[in-house]
Amino acid sequence: MLPPVSASEAGAILFVDDEATSRKWFARTFGDEFSVVTAAGVGEALEVLGERGPEFAVLVTDYRMPERDGMKLLRAVQRDFRHLVRLLATAYAEKDVAIAAVNQGKVLRILEKPLDEAVTREALREAAALHRAQAFERALNEGRVAALRETLGFLAHELNTPLATVRGCVHLVATRYEPAAPDARAGVAQFTEHHPGELLAALERAERRALYCQSLVSTFVQSARDAYPGAAAQTVSAASLVAALLDEFPFEENERSWVTSSVEEDFRLPGRRDLLYLVLCTLTKNALIALRGTTQPSLRVEVGQGAGAEGARPWIRFTDNGPGIPSEVLAKLTREPITTRAQSGGNGMGLMFCQRVVQTMGGSIEIASTVGQGTAVSLFFNGLRAGPPAG
Repeated sequence: MLPPVSASEAGAILFVDDEATSRKWFARTFGDEFSVVTAAGVGEALEVLGERGPEFAVLVTDYRMPERDGMKLLRAVQRDFRHLVRLLATAYAEKDVAIAAVNQGKVLRILEKPLDEAVTREALREAAALHRAQAFERALNEGRVAALRETLGFLAHELNTPLATVRGCVHLVATRYEPAAPDARAGVAQFTEHHPGELLAALERAERRALYCQSLVSTFVQSARDAYPGAAAQTVSAASLVAALLDEFPFEENERSWVTSSVEEDFRLPGRRDLLYLVLCTLTKNALIALRGTTQPSLRVEVGQGAGAEGARPWIRFTDNGPGIPSEVLAKLTREPITTRAQSGGNGMGLMFCQRVVQTMGGSIEIASTVGQGTAVSLFFNGLRAGPPAG
């Protein structure tokens, strides 16, 4: 037998019956456990639902009623109020009525009149439990859709810049093409350069950005495969994620020489690799942009674990020696879309996206910065098990 639930937890019950005594009995009998609203017919029921539909979890309707029967109400509810779990009460349980109730009205159960208190109460609890499960699933799906929409939007933003660079490099090479002279050797194309090695550097730059885009897309494709029902939950080690970042990120010119990494103690990260990878790429890009123009620029990416109030507190930290962040900007960075790079196309959404991703894993982002000395961005992953990652 299902346990009783509070009225606020269960959601309201709409009971529809043309007999006043039946409505009074239902409200009095089940009002101790459920919030019960009654209606005398189909028209009144639809009016109540039109005004207060989201409040209700379960509909219980009589079948035999004047003007319009319960089947018409069930069909209308199936069309317009699909969140309601439906029960049909009838003293005329003919086979065709039962079949129509299941096929057209999508009823959970058919209750025989006169209603038995124990049977009806158990049916109401079952219906309320089903409604809660379905509501949770809807909320979960809505959250997944919202997260997917946001992730794809941010991915598109991240792909746009390197793809624009690829296009620009290809355009540069194409514009430097020189039509072949009549006496030119077959199979040899000529290009002009403003300085030696210019075109080769442009092609190499385009290749690096294309590989970066490819790595992002392939990671998201793998995550989509891992999301199929029955797929094992995926984890990734922090050290391998940092290694992939340093191998695949499209560093400009000598930017790679600015970056060093160290692993004090590795750990495994839960969640989707694509989102984690995108977070690291975003933080790397932000740091490199801040370091441009800095004497002896340096960015250090570290992986480690430290003791916290609740045990091990694994972290990934990005530390640069750039210009630092003013305190008034620092206070807002992870709470609202604020940017120090508006003139170069920054919109301030990157760090907020990173914050949301880390928060979904029970973690947080902390930023410490001193103007003129640099910035440290730490990703903390609370509650993960200490020790080396599984093989």
